[in-house]
Amino acid sequence: MVSPTQQFVKTNVINTVVPHIHPSHTTTVNKHMINHEHYFPHTESVVNECCEQHMMCGMPVNPCCPPGPFGF
Repeated sequence: MVSPTQQFVKTNVINTVVPHIHPSHTTTVNKHMINHEHYFPHTESVVNECCEQHMMCGMPVNPCCPPGPFGF
């Protein structure tokens, strides 16, 4: 007597890597900004003046002599 043949399935998994290349590019722009700063220095000065006046409002009294009839 012979039994029927048993069937077995053996599965082998083979991994294959398929590379997908997606190229990219970056451009760096260095922008130099030049700022022109204009200065206008200004100085200021102050002059203080002082003026004097001597007003002769009559003849000065001479302490050595008494005043005359008209006050001098």
